[in-house]
Amino acid sequence: MPVEIERKFLVASDGWKRNTIKSIRLRDGLIAAVDGRKVRVRIADDRGMLTVKGARTGYARDEFEYAIPLVDAEAMLAHHCEGRIVTKTRHLVREEGFTFEVDVYGDLLDGIIIAEAELSFANQTFPRPSWLGEEVTGRSEYKKINMLRARMKLSID
Repeated sequence: MPVEIERKFLVASDGWKRNTIKSIRLRDGLIAAVDGRKVRVRIADDRGMLTVKGARTGYARDEFEYAIPLVDAEAMLAHHCEGRIVTKTRHLVREEGFTFEVDVYGDLLDGIIIAEAELSFANQTFPRPSWLGEEVTGRSEYKKINMLRARMKLSID
């Protein structure tokens, strides 16, 4: 069974920019979420993906990801995400042979930057560059849906 093991961090500075090897424009839409499980549609540049994630156990969760036609992904974003759409640019950043994913959010989440370390196993060691800030893995306020809710509430108040 495919498993995603990741740790998330705030970004302390823009030092990550010097080691960016690739950037990908993403649009994510949450189709359904219940008890820590979710179904998401994503457009990465010009590719559509459907992802099913299980509930998190520590740093790990089951993750199933499938390529879908771009036209289907566009339709799902437009008709099945109820405004729960996030835009971001994902920068792949190499540090000491390890690749971090640095997500720079746009639109409603503009100004939020989160780095992810995708691991092969839970206790894998990885570099800790000076730009890597506080760890926020598992903190509910840094889940995308909660960040959206907080920003939406602020924009209404």
